[in-house]
Amino acid sequence: MYLFTHHFYIIASFLFSLLVCYKMIPSVITLAKEKKLYDEPNNRSSHTKVVPSLGGVAIFIGFTLAALIFSNGYLIHELKYIIAATLIVFGLGVKDDILAISPKKKLIGQILAALIVIILGDIRISNFHGILGINELNYVVSILFTIFLIIVITNGFNLIDGIDGLASGISGICTMALGIWFYITGNYEFVIIASSLLGALIAFFRYNVFSQKNKIFMGDTGSLVIGLLISILVIHFNELNIYPDFKYAIKSAPAVSIGILAVPLFDTLRVMFIRIKNKKSPFQPDKNHVHHRMLSLGFKHVQASCIIMTVNLFFIAVVFALKDLGNPLLLIIVALMGIFFSWFPSYLLHRKKAREIQAA
Repeated sequence: MYLFTHHFYIIASFLFSLLVCYKMIPSVITLAKEKKLYDEPNNRSSHTKVVPSLGGVAIFIGFTLAALIFSNGYLIHELKYIIAATLIVFGLGVKDDILAISPKKKLIGQILAALIVIILGDIRISNFHGILGINELNYVVSILFTIFLIIVITNGFNLIDGIDGLASGISGICTMALGIWFYITGNYEFVIIASSLLGALIAFFRYNVFSQKNKIFMGDTGSLVIGLLISILVIHFNELNIYPDFKYAIKSAPAVSIGILAVPLFDTLRVMFIRIKNKKSPFQPDKNHVHHRMLSLGFKHVQASCIIMTVNLFFIAVVFALKDLGNPLLLIIVALMGIFFSWFPSYLLHRKKAREIQAA
């Protein structure tokens, strides 16, 4: 029996997470400066100043405390496994931000975190919703596909963390979209997870974008934690819509999920394609992301982030408006929109360079 309504726990988890993260970031910055834990500018960086990069520590602690306290320990039976998996990627991120670890070790850690969520928490994709004529998945196939999905989403958010406000802004939009749907369908336990994450993201966004004195980056610590948590929300969203026979059900849940995650997914696919085409490792960092193209076009960090966030909001509006089209048709629409979004900044940059050559 709960002392308060679900509204109290949702609002309290959001505010508590926001407050903890907001109050903690200045302490993290002070520690980072004392220990010289900076993100040094290099030829791949989009910034020119030395900035602390452990903002993910505050995001993780804000989220974890809020989710644990305001879930009341019973509302979310999967929470202990979610927290355990998050602890693993948090450790990976901290080590990578401070010492740097190999992509192989990072991948192994992510697989371990995914297995905890999948096998112990039973949070997995069990059904393909009729895509390619496939419905219920074999248990082993379900595990393997969910591992792949978690790794792709987690690293997608890791890869878009390149300019001020982008990763936290896109993460906030995705979290809010999923959280609102969980709320209107009465899945309040996952609303608490979403609100706990959203509060920390908003607090971090304020320092990352609007603070000069206390500017901070989230680092791999933050992007890996965020990516894992959003992948869990997406998986649960799809599982709840296997049988869309209830009010506010989504008949095209997989296609809608891709639309919600449009920016990290399509940008990651585009960059990986370019790297493989150029006979480079798909994990080798470069400056081919959409946000790099936006900066090259002359936009400032905040302007580029706001434009890309608006694009992601447009994707979300479209997929929810067309949610009853069915997966095949909606997937085609989302794919075409994603290809256009990924290509258009490069096209504009090509035209800009052509004009500069003509002018010279």
